[in-house]
Amino acid sequence: MGMSEYDPGAYDRRAWNAGRKVGAKRPLKPRQVWAIRFFLDQHQRVRDRALFDLAIDSKLRGCDVVKIKIGELVVGGQIRTRAIVIQQKTGRPVQFELTADARGSLLAWLDRRGGTLDDFAFPSRIDHSAHLSTRQYARLVDEWVTGIGLRREEYGTHSLRRTKASIIYKATGNLRAVQILLGHTKIENTVRYLGVDVEDALTLAEGTEI
Repeated sequence: MGMSEYDPGAYDRRAWNAGRKVGAKRPLKPRQVWAIRFFLDQHQRVRDRALFDLAIDSKLRGCDVVKIKIGELVVGGQIRTRAIVIQQKTGRPVQFELTADARGSLLAWLDRRGGTLDDFAFPSRIDHSAHLSTRQYARLVDEWVTGIGLRREEYGTHSLRRTKASIIYKATGNLRAVQILLGHTKIENTVRYLGVDVEDALTLAEGTEI
């Protein structure tokens, strides 16, 4: 039934987040992205390299990444340069690019994986007709970041979603473009998501001369 806040024992209970880092997860820096790619290649983790590259390029939530089907990535025996999926959270379509590195790693994985266009690109290890679970995806991300010496408490699946968006914003300052790429319905959500603050705004302003 649970414990009342007035029970004496309640004062001895640890908070659910005691010792945990809560809040937004950090995006990866470019050098960290390449470090993870090197780590995965070194250990011949073909599936994980493809999954990582797809997550970075697609900027999708974990629940959408794991549900991608082969047919959404492949056309005419080749990996698409652009793909589109319907987001589970919003029900809205979002389009994303697939760079040469991502296309190469995805092709290498799908050649080994086989399957039909209706199959999930990343099947469950328990039931191959189902997709990789979000929990397993999160465990994999933990392995990748700790594999290059990062603290797992500071990174997660959302780090991969934020990575390219953060890099694009820092390079261009174009919030509207990032909003479209992330599939946000409101620009305010993008501002909060990227952690844009007064310092960012002033830095952009100082770099603009009239």
